Amino acid sequence: MTATPTLVKLQPKEFASNQEIRWCPGCGDYAILKAVQKALADIGSRRENTVFVSGIGCSSRFPYYMATYGFHTVHGRAPALATGVKLANPELDVWVMTGDGDGLSIGGNHMLHVLRRNVDLQIILFNNEIYGLTKGQYSPTSRAGTKSPTSPNGSIERPLSAATFALGAGGRFVARGIDTQQAQLIDVLKRAHANRGASFVEVFQNCLVFNDGVFNEFTDRAVADERQLHLVHGQPLLFGKDRQKGLRLDPSSIALEVVTLGDAGVTMEDILVHDETNRTLAGMLAALEPPFPVALGVLYAAPVQSYTAALYEQQATGSPDLEALMTQGKTWTV
Repeated sequence: MTATPTLVKLQPKEFASNQEIRWCPGCGDYAILKAVQKALADIGSRRENTVFVSGIGCSSRFPYYMATYGFHTVHGRAPALATGVKLANPELDVWVMTGDGDGLSIGGNHMLHVLRRNVDLQIILFNNEIYGLTKGQYSPTSRAGTKSPTSPNGSIERPLSAATFALGAGGRFVARGIDTQQAQLIDVLKRAHANRGASFVEVFQNCLVFNDGVFNEFTDRAVADERQLHLVHGQPLLFGKDRQKGLRLDPSSIALEVVTLGDAGVTMEDILVHDETNRTLAGMLAALEPPFPVALGVLYAAPVQSYTAALYEQQATGSPDLEALMTQGKTWTV
């Protein structure tokens, strides 16, 4: 009788390939790579069951640096290729690695529909608000006034919010993280992996060559306490160095407002409690702009049956008769 082999849990370094990493020194992509490798180790992933699919851009070099299966595909089309991989073999653990240009510009339509369909994928979007690989053109998420080779006088466009887009497209799991906040990012990645369906994670990532410090207004350690709102399901929406600030709903305008505990009789009873199953609240948090803090963590998590599961469930009932389908209804003989 042959004994069943015991699978040894892999270490983060065992998910690293032997390829030279060709990102600029100091790029935030290195931190995201380490976070993903640590998350895979923590959840007990197997290299032979894991696939990374990317499009075009700095972030899309990702599959080369993982000791797993991977596809470096066409600009913006990673969600379509990943959908094919997942539907062909639903036992595979499929990750889509994309950027704000790749995933939200030329790939915006593909991103919309993979979220709407709720295909069982982990979609990690590196957002540095710039096209890095093609030398610094402004992207869909670049803020107004951004000067670049394609906007030398400053962009006149309003930026796209990646998280708001994902929610609007029907995403059932939407989260945010910061490249340098490893512990929080790893937790978010593990939550995304546990979700059955399309998981969308936006990672604020620094491009030190073409858009250095664009997120310093909320990622810099000197301001992080006042400018970051870390979301925990069932916990009050508090922030600030002493966690004395919070968000409450202004009943007169039905809008969020920042309040300070103790001011004008404000108590903990006034502070909103995060409910990650509330899509309306998630949309309000995703849309926060200064002077509000930036909402980080899981904004929305309300799983429904994935497209993958629904398709296989449908196929289990039997395939229709192709000849009957072709000849039903009105037909003509030519």
